[in-house]
Formats: sequence, C-alpha cells, structure tokens
Amino acid sequence: MLIKKHQYLAFVLPAVFFILLIIVVPFLIGIYYSFTDSNGLRSSFIGWKNFEVLFQDSTFLQSFWLTVKFSFVSVILINLVGLAFALIVTSHNNRLTKSLRTIFFMPNLIGGILLGFIWQFIFTSAFQAIAAAFHLDFFKGWLSNPSTGFWGIVILFVWQMSGYIMLIYVSFLNAIPKNTIQAAVLDGAKATQIFFFIKLPQLAPAFTISLFLTLANSFKLYEQNLALTNGGPYRSTEMISMYIYNTAFVNFQQGYAQAAGIILFLCVTIVSFIQLALSRKQEG
Repeated sequence: MLIKKHQYLAFVLPAVFFILLIIVVPFLIGIYYSFTDSNGLRSSFIGWKNFEVLFQDSTFLQSFWLTVKFSFVSVILINLVGLAFALIVTSHNNRLTKSLRTIFFMPNLIGGILLGFIWQFIFTSAFQAIAAAFHLDFFKGWLSNPSTGFWGIVILFVWQMSGYIMLIYVSFLNAIPKNTIQAAVLDGAKATQIFFFIKLPQLAPAFTISLFLTLANSFKLYEQNLALTNGGPYRSTEMISMYIYNTAFVNFQQGYAQAAGIILFLCVTIVSFIQLALSRKQEG
C-alpha cells in the first residue's frame, strides 16, 4: 500500500509543481504588483492607490461596463443559437444533419485573429457592396460606428462559439431515452410539449456548463476584439482584456493593469459562484 501511494505521488507531484509554477505563483505575484506602481523596470509599494484611481477612471469603467453588456448579450445569444443548432442536428439521423453538425462547429476551429480579419472583410467590403447595390444605409460603416461596432463583435463571437456549445447540448439530448420520447408521442404529445416537458428539464446540467463556458470566454475576449475593431472608434469597443493589455504593454503601467485584472478576476469569480449556486438549485 505504501508503494502504491508513492506511485500515485510520482504522477501527481509533477502536475502540482507545474500548476504552482505556471498558475498559482504568477497569480500571487500579480496580486502583489497590483499594490505597486510597477512599470516593468521599477516598482514601489503604494497600497490601495491603484484601486482607488481605477474606480475614478472613466476609460476603465467604460471598458468594464461594455464587457458586462457584451457578456450578458453574447451568453444569451450563444446558448439560444447553440440549443437551436442542437435541436436541428438531433431531429433526424441522416447525412444532412451530420453535415450540418460539421458546418456549425467549423467556426470554432478558426483562430480568433483570423476570425477577426474575416469578419472585418465582411463588415467593410461585403457590407459596403450591399449598401451600394441596394441603397441601404444600414450596412454602411459598421465598424466605424460605436453601436454597430459592438454588435459586430457580438455577431463574430456568437458565430464562433455556437457550434461548440451545440456539441454540449447534443450530448445531453442524445442521452435522453428514446422510449420516453416515443411514449410521449404515442400519448399525443406535440413537439413543443416534448421539448418543454421532457427535453428541457434534462438539459439543466448542460445549461450550467454552457453558461459558465460562454461567460468565462466572453470576459476574456481579446484576439477578436483586437483584429476586428482594435477597440475603435475612439476606444468605444475596447473590452476589459484589451484595456488591461494596453495599460500594461502600451502605457507600461503594469501595477495599474494588474489591479484592473484583479477586479476582473473577482467579478468573474463572484458571478460564476452565483450562477453555479442558482443552477444547482434549479437542477435540484
């Protein structure tokens, strides 16, 4: 038994070491730097000053609330679209639905930077051509307008993430016993009744997983934001991750950027725990 315990430790300790080295130690160092005025070359302890200034920084507050708004909108849309895709591809088992499953998932395989450039071409060249051909002003200057620029990022992110979330819903839909659905059909249940009273309750764990994943990814959005709008026009579409990056590596205010990162981490952690508690209560 003692040898077996040592054997387990031989597998566990290297993983624990690298987790501590790559995640825990840098995180603790980051917390320390959030209380300094570090610029990458020198640093001195200044206490809570970074946090006090952050809550008075209009640019930080704008980026923060834009990220909250983006996360709220994208989480709802991604899960609705992902669930719709899942219902489509599980409705029949034929070549068409199998092909659609591949098509829906493919955008998730494309990197964020490349996705940003693809949609930048669509919103500029393609939309401009549509506007000129059909005289539709709605399609003009999508990325040069703060409101449409925001929705451009939402469209990109929904297009990228919906296929991934679809697979989670598909796995749970396929786990529902077919004889239960067949019995409901024999009893005269309609498609909407089968969905709301049989399928939807079984998807509660899938909702928990999908909401957490989409929320975490929406708060961390950076590459797509960089490639599509680069935070413009006039930083009106600058998400919190881009704000932190620009503060740390463009303005060389590492301590200030670390403080912003700590606030973001706390907000995501609190929201995740609340969401997890509510989801477990609903499942129960």
